[in-house]
Amino acid sequence: MSKTLLIEYATFTPTKRLNEGAVSKTGNMIVSGLVQACDKPNANRRIYPYPILFQQVSKYMEGPIAENRALGELDHPESSVVNLKNVSHNIVRLWWQGKDLYGDIEILPTPSGNILKELFKNRVLFVSQIKAEEKCNSGGVAFFK
Repeated sequence: MSKTLLIEYATFTPTKRLNEGAVSKTGNMIVSGLVQACDKPNANRRIYPYPILFQQVSKYMEGPIAENRALGELDHPESSVVNLKNVSHNIVRLWWQGKDLYGDIEILPTPSGNILKELFKNRVLFVSQIKAEEKCNSGGVAFFK
């Protein structure tokens, strides 16, 4: 199995109407929606086994999310390192509904965050991206580092 930086793309559709959406303690927009599904091929034809993804998500929840540093960018850079000048959002909560992973994402008042907020307000589909260093076997099953 070869190790590589895998980048997953998926359309992020908020599960609530934006006018019903929550706001953070600081007044920032929060959107909620499906982040990832397990045990079935995704848009990139990769399969993320539930036990493995559950373990990795738990680490992410205990680290970056709990420490309020689960930051993301508006565009899709090739690097796994988040460039702070391009930050648009912060993942504030993740939870499971069966084998589907959902998240609350706070849109930050940065230049990129303001663009993202306006895109959501105008019902423009947002393509989310998940990056991880993983190994994939020939059947497309992903194994995290």
